[in-house]
Amino acid sequence: MGLLNSLLEHNRAFVEAREYEQFQTDKFPDKNLAVLACMDARLVELLPKAMGLKNGDAKLIKNAGALVTHQWGSVMRSLLVAVYELRAEEVCVVAHHDCGMRAIDPARILANAQERGVSADTISTLRGAGIDLDGWLKGFDNVQDSVRHTVSTIRSHPLMPKDIPVHGLVIHPATGQLDLIVDGYAS
Repeated sequence: MGLLNSLLEHNRAFVEAREYEQFQTDKFPDKNLAVLACMDARLVELLPKAMGLKNGDAKLIKNAGALVTHQWGSVMRSLLVAVYELRAEEVCVVAHHDCGMRAIDPARILANAQERGVSADTISTLRGAGIDLDGWLKGFDNVQDSVRHTVSTIRSHPLMPKDIPVHGLVIHPATGQLDLIVDGYAS
């Protein structure tokens, strides 16, 4: 049957039963909050519950490691849209312990890409075009330092208003405990 067919079958039943009604809200976050979090599967339900968020409370942006790696990339654009168009008044960066991006090996990723059919010539061409694949694929060594760096990158963006508090937290992926790394009110 395949995963896609299973998902679509579930969706048809979900819509027919009108289960969506419990989630109805508008596009503006009720808590005026944007959250940048890691895409880790353990956090899908845990993170909102640990933060006391329900559907409609926050704009939730997820990527590998809860990182802003480029000031002009899609994550930063999403945060700016959340602030300027969707009434977000605060930002929380939430990374987690035991993250797959911690000490990730770019060489291993590229080797896996080659095993899956990406040619060595393609990788060589990308490197020759000036793309720093190793830097782009690199994760981080210390989750707290990574959160501090991402918070700093968001705060220092030339289009981010200076009055927006940007907080940094680390969540435990088993218990949901949040550790405060950066208090955006204190900055």
